[in-house]
Amino acid sequence: MQKTLALILAGGRVDELGVLTKSRPKSIMPFGGLYRIIDFPLSNLMNSGIDTVGVLSQYRSDSLIKHLENPAVWDMMGSGRWIRILPPMQGNRRSDWYKGTADAVYQNMDFVQQENPDYVLVISGDHVYHMDYNQLLEYHQRCKAEITMGFVQSALSDMHRFGQAVMDDSEPEGGQVVQYVEKPQQKISDWVSMTIYLFNYKTLVAVMDSIANKPEIEHLGRDVFPDLVKQAKVFGYKHQGIWEYTRTLDEYYQANIKCLQNDHAIDFERWGIYTNLQNNLVCERSPSIIGPKADISGSMIHSGCIIEGKAENSILYPGVRIGRDSTVSNSICFHDTVIESNCWVDKIITDESVVIGSNTVIGDRYASSDGSAELTVIGRAASIPSGLNIGRGVTIYPHVDGTKLSRNVSDGEVVR
Repeated sequence: MQKTLALILAGGRVDELGVLTKSRPKSIMPFGGLYRIIDFPLSNLMNSGIDTVGVLSQYRSDSLIKHLENPAVWDMMGSGRWIRILPPMQGNRRSDWYKGTADAVYQNMDFVQQENPDYVLVISGDHVYHMDYNQLLEYHQRCKAEITMGFVQSALSDMHRFGQAVMDDSEPEGGQVVQYVEKPQQKISDWVSMTIYLFNYKTLVAVMDSIANKPEIEHLGRDVFPDLVKQAKVFGYKHQGIWEYTRTLDEYYQANIKCLQNDHAIDFERWGIYTNLQNNLVCERSPSIIGPKADISGSMIHSGCIIEGKAENSILYPGVRIGRDSTVSNSICFHDTVIESNCWVDKIITDESVVIGSNTVIGDRYASSDGSAELTVIGRAASIPSGLNIGRGVTIYPHVDGTKLSRNVSDGEVVR
């Protein structure tokens, strides 16, 4: 039986997500009320029968390690089944920290060679999508490819943020890659990279040998693939389905809100997504309490919540409390957020253990929200004093309290 080893790139912080990734990598960001973003690639691997996995971690990896401490959640524990955390190697001749995707794989080639797989699947740990990697592998084998890259069609206006490929369309599912450019200033294609790379083992070894002692080569997309597609049999696989990049606050917010849509654009049950409930602060929670005057519409609510006010079009993680006569709309509230009585908040994301004091207004209470208003983001364990008016597009750093926040906050302000 042929063996596929998976490497998940899961260690990066994303500046665009601001205070939400101040103490965690993007891969461990909460998503959809119960999950973490890395649950999607992990569950895809489990459902594809790929159960030997290395997770390349780096930035603030303690929360990631905790989430993965029970690999049985994804059926990756037992004889020949495991998840290994692979931090950077201190003293490595190239770098002490992962400089990029190519450097991360290079630093772990001893680990890969010990496993001696037939194929190595390198995937990002911070994208939301559903894929059967067996179909990717079957396509790779049928094309007699040395490397197969995953692509998804996109019509975004800011295509320059993505790697793009031109394929010869010789196969129904894609074709050989004839040109690849990482983040081109001028669009070359509608097909953007999903950061999914399937290598023949011998090909990966040859590629890594070719970049040895070349510290300027850091990223597979930027530094390796543009030339490699001219030298090797590199094929593109066109993924048909949802793929959420979630790199910016707006992308992250919109992807979460899709979980509330009636058409189930992101369907956790149908996709077979699993998570570590212990790490997601779900276990040992009491059932949610819905008060007699509560008003809940179009929202997702999890265990341990106490709702006495109004929640509309919002995602409430375990332990969220909404006080009497308070309204929370178009918002995402992480674990144990407390919104006290007589508040009005619209289009906010609160990190864990945020407290919003009574009689607080966040957003413009007298303007209708058409979905275009800027998000206000409140960092972990921040405490908002009672009676404040806070505008739209505000950023409040973690652990801010009344000693630093004693006045109203205008649109777009940053409070540290």
